[in-house]
Amino acid sequence: MTTVQLFVTCLVDSFYPQSGEAVVEILRRLGLDVEFPSDQTCCGQPNFNAGLRAEARPIAEHTIRVFEKTTGDIVIPSGSCAHMIKHGYAELFANDPVWLPRVQALASRVYEFTEYLVDKLGVTDLGARWDGMLTYHPSCHTLRGMNIDRQPRALLANVRGATVVELPHAEECCGFGGIFSMEHPELSAEWLKRKIGNLEATQSPTLVVTEAGCRMHIAGGLRRQKKKQRVVHIAEVLNNR
Repeated sequence: MTTVQLFVTCLVDSFYPQSGEAVVEILRRLGLDVEFPSDQTCCGQPNFNAGLRAEARPIAEHTIRVFEKTTGDIVIPSGSCAHMIKHGYAELFANDPVWLPRVQALASRVYEFTEYLVDKLGVTDLGARWDGMLTYHPSCHTLRGMNIDRQPRALLANVRGATVVELPHAEECCGFGGIFSMEHPELSAEWLKRKIGNLEATQSPTLVVTEAGCRMHIAGGLRRQKKKQRVVHIAEVLNNR
C-alpha cells in the first residue's frame, strides 16, 4: 500500500478539522495509507510573509526535520502552505549549502490536495454528490503561486447533482492574504465586500475554496452581514456521497 503524509495546516487543525478528516477519508478510499506526523507545526509562512525571515527559519527547519523522518508524498489541503514549502523555503535557504538540498528534497514530495488527486493519481471523479449550485473561488496562492486551477475545476465538474456556476472576477483576492488583512484592514474589507457581492451575483448558496484562510475570511464577512451563503473546503464537497 502506498503511504502518503498529511500536512494538515494550522487553520485546518484549529478551526476546520472536518476538512482534514475529509482529505484523509478520500485518500484512504483511493487505497492510500495516510500518516499524520504528530509533531508537525506551522510551516512558518506568517513570519516569512511579514519579512521576519530569522523567525521563520527555525519553524521551517522543524518542518523539514519532521517530514524527513517520513516516506511518501506530502499532501496539503492548502495551496498557500504548499507554496511556502515548495517555493518559500527555497528562498529562505537560498544561500545555505547545507539546508538547501534538504529543502529541495522535501519540496519534490509536496502536493496541494487537488493537484495530488488529478496530476499524481489521475483521479477526477470521486463519485461525489452535491445537490444544488456551487461556485468556486480560486485562492491567490493556489492560482498564481502554484498554478493550480484546472484541477479543482475538473473535480467539481464531476460532482453529481451539482450545477457549477462561474464566480464573477473569480481571480480577485478575497482580502485575506494572511497578515495583509491585519496590516491593511480597510483594503481587506473592501475586497471582501466585492467578493461577497460577486458571490451573491451567482445566486449560489455555496462557495467552494481550497484554502482555510479564504474560508475563514469570507465566511466571517457573510456572518457579519447576516448572509445565508456558506463556504466549504473542496474536500468536504468531494467527500459528500
